[in-house]
This record gives sequence, structure tokens and C-alpha cells, in this order.
Amino acid sequence: MSRYILALDQGTTSCRAILFNRQGHIVGVAQQEFPQIYPKPGWVEHDPEAIWSAQIAVARSVLAANQVSAGDIDSIGITNQRETTMVWDRDTGKPLMNAIVWQDRRTAGLCDTLKREGFDRVIREKTGLVTDAYFSGTKVAWILDNVPGARALAEAGKLAFGTVDSFLIWRLTGGRLHITDVSNASRTLLYDIHEGAWSEPILQRLNIPASMLPQVVPSSSVYGETVAEWFGVPIRLAGIAGDQQAATFGQACYQPGMAKNTYGTGCFMLMNTGSAARESAHQMLSTIGWRVGDEPVQYMLEGSVFIGGAVVQWLRDEMKMIGSAAETEEIALSLKDNGGVYVVPAFVGLAAPYWDSYARGTIVGLTRGSGRAQIVRASLEAIAYQTRDVLQSMQADSGLELQALRVDGGAVQNNFLMQFQADILGVPVERPAVTETTALGAAYLAGLATGFWSSQAEIEAQWVLEKRFEPQMSRDERDSLYAGWQRAVARSREWEQA
Repeated sequence: MSRYILALDQGTTSCRAILFNRQGHIVGVAQQEFPQIYPKPGWVEHDPEAIWSAQIAVARSVLAANQVSAGDIDSIGITNQRETTMVWDRDTGKPLMNAIVWQDRRTAGLCDTLKREGFDRVIREKTGLVTDAYFSGTKVAWILDNVPGARALAEAGKLAFGTVDSFLIWRLTGGRLHITDVSNASRTLLYDIHEGAWSEPILQRLNIPASMLPQVVPSSSVYGETVAEWFGVPIRLAGIAGDQQAATFGQACYQPGMAKNTYGTGCFMLMNTGSAARESAHQMLSTIGWRVGDEPVQYMLEGSVFIGGAVVQWLRDEMKMIGSAAETEEIALSLKDNGGVYVVPAFVGLAAPYWDSYARGTIVGLTRGSGRAQIVRASLEAIAYQTRDVLQSMQADSGLELQALRVDGGAVQNNFLMQFQADILGVPVERPAVTETTALGAAYLAGLATGFWSSQAEIEAQWVLEKRFEPQMSRDERDSLYAGWQRAVARSREWEQA
């Protein structure tokens, strides 16, 4: 009997492969970073071949390191950085250009044009998304309009578009499968989340041939299998979800009103709204969470923060203020407060609820006594303030009061940040024993499809609390600090247009 699920977790800065057993425990992990490419200010790219080589390397590595054979693997679940856009040649499998990453802002001008036309209302109504350069649709249009020969190839049916999940599955299956799941499709700006189909009006407006698009499948289903060359024998492919939806599934947020926040490169809060999409009046996104087999689609409200943990990378790599992310907790705790300093990490604009492509990073409140420690602490606090921005909007949209926030991602190991998050939200923050919930969610989706796990109820019972952070700050202090944050954000807005 197969003993493990292999989760492939393709993130923004690294590829990972994680083995899970039937208890949902991690048996082994392999990770490999790949280069970030910045051709121009505001542009972010990845080399698809670098992603592929890193992902297949870690998948093989985790099996070898744990003396697990491919025959011991029940199935593979895939989770991926969302919205990052790849276009490749159907005949050769070769990418047409580098992937355009979700953080990339090159299509902000096209988004402005769509808004001036009023077409953003059509996009909002059909996709549940705001018209922003974040999403895949305008990136595909840019490739077709700017890569020589791309338009002719696309119209001849020779090009394939996909988010990273589609590209990996294409490669794993030797080009036999060109698919994506409902969660990733719902992030493209091209998918009608109500009709469950690619949107003809949006494809026509962006001039994207439908022949480029992958088939949309459930998040949990047996799709096919890998070709034997990658692991020695074929392995079933049975689960796909965009990273944030996968994390929500891994956190067992299966009931309406339950929410999780992932602290990764960005921060992403998702709240389950059940089998009905909720329209947002507060600039949240209505999106698809997942679809398990033939069951109804589960919808979410989502608030995205572009720069979460990436602000800590900035402190380390660009500002040289820290040697490692772990240092930030001790530095923050060395101060009694932020000394009036606020960091707004709008390095690539601001996401929810502002959606300001032209905002830029700002440090305000500096005095002669301000130094490294204040900036480090303020950078961590910024992650928590941005999360409050999102939660307030989400609760207003849903009418659902959050009882506790489940958290995951690399930054949740920072106890200062988690306590400050609970304080600034005024609700408990719950950190699970297994914080690798993105990969775990992909594993669960695959294992549900194959019968490795019997039901979502069985999965729910595996969720274990590691630590609960209770709010300790007074309401007056919380609101005063947050008012300072709002003033700081106002000074970062529309900077590029000034």
C-alpha cells in the first residue's frame, strides 16, 4: 500500500517538495531557490526552465533523502504561486519568454485603460477580481502584443498559456495534459467564476485566443499520471490549488466565516463564504477556494498584501540591517514601542483594500533618535497593519465576525509579530502544529481524490493547535497605533504620479 503523498510547492522564491504521511505529518522536505529577475523597475520575471529544473530536482531529492521509492507514493498534489504567467510553444514545450511574475507592474497602464473604458465593471462582475496588473490576463495580452511573432503563433493555435501549475503538469506528463484547477483559473482575470467557464467578452477585449487556455478541472481529482522518466515509474497527479487556496484547505477552514492568513512573500487572507460568491463593496476579491470532485465550488473572499515577509528580505538584502530573518524578533522586543516610526512597504504598489499601483515604499516619523531597531520593528508591524486593513474590509463585506485567525507561512515563527498581530486585530491568532499548510493542502486535495484520506472530516480532525496568541493591547492603544498607520499609508499613495 502506498504510504505517502508528494506535495510539490512551487513558490515565488523557491521550489519545495514535501512528503506527508497519513497523519498529515511531514516526513521529508527538499527546497531550492531560483533566481529573481528584475529587467526594469516594477518588472519581475522568472525563468520557467529554472523553475522546472528546481522543482523536479527537489522532488527527486526528497524521495532519495528519505529512501522512498516512487512506488511508495500514492499521488502528487501541486500548489503554486498564483497569477504568474507563462506562454510556451505547444510543439516544442519551450517557453516564449520568461514568466511574468504576479508582482510585476508592467501592465498597470493597460489596466488604467480598461478602467477608463468602464470595462473593469465587466471584469469585476464576471471574475470577482479588481482590474489590476497583479492578475494573469493583462500579462498574457502584453506577451502577445510585445513578443515578436507571438500573435501569429497564438492565432495559429501553436501557443499554450498557463499559470505555473499548468506548466509543471505539462512537463510532468510529457505534454499530454494542459489543465488548471478552478482556484488557479479564478485568478487569471479571464474566468467567469459564476458560469464556471472562460469569459468570451474578456478574451475578446484582451484579444487572447481561446485556443491558448488550459482545460479547467476540479482541485481534487485524478487527472492522469507523470511519464515514467521523471521518477522511474508513473505517479498519479490528483490535486491542484493555488498556494493561498491550498493553505486555506490545509488549515481546514471548511465552514463559512473561517479564515486564515498566510505570511509569505506577500500576505494573503482568505475567508470561506460557502457555496455562494460574495460581492465585495470594500475592494476585496471574490474568488474560488476549491472544488473537490463533483461537489459544489467553495467560494472565498480574499485580501492580498503584496509585501509581507518580503519586507524582511529587504531589511536583510538591500538595507543590510539584519543578517537573518530570525534576528528581527529580538530587535523588535528590545524596544517598548515603534518610537512613532512607520514603514509602508509599498515597493510594488499597494494591494487590498487600496489597489494603488502607483504607491511606493515610505518611512515616516523619523526623529534624530530613530535608528535600525525602530525601522526593523516598524517593518514587522507593517505586516500586521496591512492584515488589519484586509480583515476590516472582509468583515464588512461578509457580515461574519472572525472568532480567531489561523495563520501559516514562514513569518509565523516570529512570536513578536504574532502577538502584535493579535493585539492590532483584537482577535486571537492561532498557529497550528504544522505550519506548512500550503503543501499540506495540496497533499490533502490529492489524497482525497485517491481515497488516501476518506473525507474532509478526517482531515479536519488532524488540525492541531501549537500556540494561541490572545490580544493584550487596550482598544485605545490599538486604534491609536492603527490611526498612525493610516496616516503613513496616505503619504505613500500615488507617489509615481506626483
